Amino acid sequence: MTAPGRFPRLTLLPRYRPLPPVSGWWAVVVPLALMLSSDYKLRSREVDQTVNGSADLTIMVEIGVYGLAALYLYYRFGLRPPSRPTTGLLLAAWAFAGYLAMSALWSPFLSLGVVRGVQLLITMCVTYVLATRAEPRDMHRLGHAFIAIVLASVAIGVAHPFPRTSLTEDRFNWLYVHPVQAAVYLAVALLLTVSYLIRFETPQHRLWHPLLYLGAMAVLAGALIATGTRGAAAGCAAGLVVLLATSRGPRGRVDVLVLGAAVSTVAALAFSEKILAFVARGESAEKLASLNSRTELWTLAMRAYAEEPVFGHGLGASRGLFLDDIGLGGAHNAFVNTLVDNGAVGTAIFVALLLTLGFVLLLLAHHRSLRTDAGMLLGILSCFLLNGITNEGMAAPANVSGIWLLLLVAWTEVLRRQGGDPVPVQAVRAGPGTDRHP
Repeated sequence: MTAPGRFPRLTLLPRYRPLPPVSGWWAVVVPLALMLSSDYKLRSREVDQTVNGSADLTIMVEIGVYGLAALYLYYRFGLRPPSRPTTGLLLAAWAFAGYLAMSALWSPFLSLGVVRGVQLLITMCVTYVLATRAEPRDMHRLGHAFIAIVLASVAIGVAHPFPRTSLTEDRFNWLYVHPVQAAVYLAVALLLTVSYLIRFETPQHRLWHPLLYLGAMAVLAGALIATGTRGAAAGCAAGLVVLLATSRGPRGRVDVLVLGAAVSTVAALAFSEKILAFVARGESAEKLASLNSRTELWTLAMRAYAEEPVFGHGLGASRGLFLDDIGLGGAHNAFVNTLVDNGAVGTAIFVALLLTLGFVLLLLAHHRSLRTDAGMLLGILSCFLLNGITNEGMAAPANVSGIWLLLLVAWTEVLRRQGGDPVPVQAVRAGPGTDRHP
């Protein structure tokens, strides 16, 4: 406290605050290791080499990282049935992971399906351990480590651009990460950064100085635009609206209306040509009308779904079913991809998981002590839902979108265990069986 009549001393760095308990660095290292081994590559190869089951050194390293993660979980926590009732959200996540992994058994690309299915089960095990054992501080350290890795990746992409294909030569990325995947990393990191910057009610969650968040936000936003990925950019914009509207309660919704109107007006007047150029990305009207050939792909996908409407073709099938016809791997839509690979049963489980996650986060957002984190997670979920219109990653294993979807489940469960707002003192004194009405 500052003595009466004296002004608080100005400091460049915030004062030290006692840190809440943590569970250990495993909660940060293991999830990030899964993401980086799945997406960060030092070589590029064609899609048909993936679906044919050929494994090179990079694939072996990826499989090895997942195997080490599974061994670590076993030796650190053991394998035993849960000792407490499983929540509906965790049950939906287990059903999703279990069914997708099982569907690999009838996939036309058995090797690819089995590997992806095992990776998904390992990711779900990591999710469950985080959900039941991690502390809030662990999840915030994970968020900051993710931001730092993405910033370092942007620096690598600027300092040493890797060779690009003819379709991506004008789009920013790093290593051999496709610009679409790089944009997802940037969008999630940007949403995390904005959330930590506006935490006026819970500044203890900030691990860096506010100026660092401002600088990171500028770098991430610029890199996201440079990727030229319209789906991720639109998803990030929608996520920011949801994040701002829910993280600060009614005041946040007013801020969204005021800032949204101001930013939209300025953008429309000053940057209309650049915005149109970003949306068009030099493509013809015919390609824009077909969403860069995606509508043709979805027509083929729905024909494939009609062949196996109940259980689908199996995990990983969409990666190779359309190569001969259109030359694209995957359905480029999360829900269409699930229909093709997992049929109506898998799609129903997937939708149930998304609805349960969104419903629980909305409930948590009603608590003043939890709404900042809940709003941040809702913003990331909204980003994935909009980006899922043109990107199947959310419904597929072993990629940043699929892993982060399960991390949202884990983080939501950590918030649930943390508990909501404290019970009012009057209610505690009155007791559960006391009639407090006059």
